[in-house]
Amino acid sequence: MTVDATQTVEESPSKALPDRVNIFENREFPDPPIEVTPETVHNDELLIQKLPLPTGYRILILPFSQKTVTKGGIHLAESYVEKERLSTNVGFVVSLGPDAYKDAIKFPNGAWCKARDWVIFGRYAGARIKIDGGDLRLLNDDEVLAVVGNPED
Repeated sequence: MTVDATQTVEESPSKALPDRVNIFENREFPDPPIEVTPETVHNDELLIQKLPLPTGYRILILPFSQKTVTKGGIHLAESYVEKERLSTNVGFVVSLGPDAYKDAIKFPNGAWCKARDWVIFGRYAGARIKIDGGDLRLLNDDEVLAVVGNPED
């Protein structure tokens, strides 16, 4: 069977091709995980309850996260911000263990810090814990070096 080049092929309306296919039309996507930062923890008490509780004389710390845009409007690369966050020495005290600062001989003047303080600690101090949305540090109560008012100073 030969087809004449002058013949036109008629398309039926049922065989017309759509201009796009929306494969995500009826799907429901899960909410993205909440990023655990000092700001979100400070504003959301339910988020604090989801975090692990420190035991003994340990302190749960959230490391300070640098802003991604500088004052001059320069956007910092994600790799740089992540590197700075991992090497930071400043953190937000989320909670204290039940025995933190209870030793009267070791801490005669009382506790060095309390929950919701910003503290400075050693670069390699504590244990790093990765969780969904961020990372945490568990420090011993004597690894806190100083309390600061504003971590950006």
